[in-house]
Amino acid sequence: MNVRARPFIPSAFAAVIGCFAFASAQADEVQVAVAANFTAPIQAIATDFEKDTGHKLIAAYGATGQFYTQIKNGAPFEVFLAADDSTPEKLEKDGDIVPGSRFTYAIGTLALWSAKDGYIDGTDKALTGNQFKHLSIANPKAAPYGLAATQVLAKLGLTDKVKDKIVEGQNITQAFQFVSTGNAELGFVALSQIYKDGKVSSGSAWIVPQAMHDPIRQDAVILKKGANNPAAKALAEYLKGPKATAIIQSYGYQL
Repeated sequence: MNVRARPFIPSAFAAVIGCFAFASAQADEVQVAVAANFTAPIQAIATDFEKDTGHKLIAAYGATGQFYTQIKNGAPFEVFLAADDSTPEKLEKDGDIVPGSRFTYAIGTLALWSAKDGYIDGTDKALTGNQFKHLSIANPKAAPYGLAATQVLAKLGLTDKVKDKIVEGQNITQAFQFVSTGNAELGFVALSQIYKDGKVSSGSAWIVPQAMHDPIRQDAVILKKGANNPAAKALAEYLKGPKATAIIQSYGYQL
């Protein structure tokens, strides 16, 4: 009788293989719609998230209002990190999210920024002096940071004075690009775009006091399409944890 020999696998090695197979089986991808202002933080968080959980985060970046339209039209997003709280609230009322999944992951800060060192002296003087040719803001109808910018202009009595100087980006990333490329001398951006580890990383800026505009509460939700995806739930929990919150704060957000 012929008997085929079975290869010997040491028990410890077999355990490693078993753990690897289990981890691979448990790893999932999560499709995330991310407000443009949160691009840098989520990229940093994604690295730790994948390392710590095995799940992979696949992000798309854009304006909150545009994402709302895409989600309502069936876009395949499973988690939504908005730049406001009103858009996730609308999705919640419409029954488009997993019940109880909405929470505030960050409170944003608006900044007036110039790519030139010393152009802004840390106050609103460069803005109220009105000696510039172009002022960049994000589309206030689609981007909460753009709406906040219009509220600041109104508070300073500048709405009519600067209306012909405004260049409008589709989202906060484009508003930032107008300034960084020199197409606008200054513009309203998210502090997170120019801030790292406690300081403005380039150019010059005025950090706008929170009292000058409505709070920029940024809410996250698990969308209906992510209801059965373990990676979606894992990401929502991870954003509340110490590693993620430390990264979020390092970019100038409040919690």
